Amino acid sequence: MAGCNEVLLVRHGETDENAAACFQGRADTKLNDRGREQSRALAEALRDEGLRALYSSPLLRAHETARIVGAAIGLEPILDERLVEADAGAWTGRPIADILAREREEYERWRAADRSFRFPGGESVAEQAQRIAAALADVAAGPLPALVVTHGGTIRATAQIQLPPGGSVGNCALYRLTLPRPAPSTPS
Repeated sequence: MAGCNEVLLVRHGETDENAAACFQGRADTKLNDRGREQSRALAEALRDEGLRALYSSPLLRAHETARIVGAAIGLEPILDERLVEADAGAWTGRPIADILAREREEYERWRAADRSFRFPGGESVAEQAQRIAAALADVAAGPLPALVVTHGGTIRATAQIQLPPGGSVGNCALYRLTLPRPAPSTPS
């Protein structure tokens, strides 16, 4: 069961682009059959977590994952634009193998969540981390425990997450954060 100040972050289920090892960025891709199966398994695993709120990126792959989980646990997803994947600029739609062959150092900087890294023609990790931190602060101010369905790069850019070596975030991988509750305001 999730702790009372806990936020669970999860990456969406698999897409055809994930299976083909292509960079999605903000491309609005949908889950494939395996991704829907992963989402149903995630929903089953979360049944007894006592979740009180469910947030999602509005991109199809995350929103579909959230709808599948929400239907199983009795919560309607709240969409938050700040939870979208990074604007990957010129990398959007490119095979990861091509990026590794031509821009390995930049790719490794992105995988390490180097705050100074900026996608060519897109967003920086620092910009992404800033909007995610703001979204998570709002989640922490609401009912907890909460589930946030988002993207691998979004999870990677979250400073509080310890990732395995190489920065890999699997489809439907779950990460637990304990966030401080905002201090109650005192009347003047």
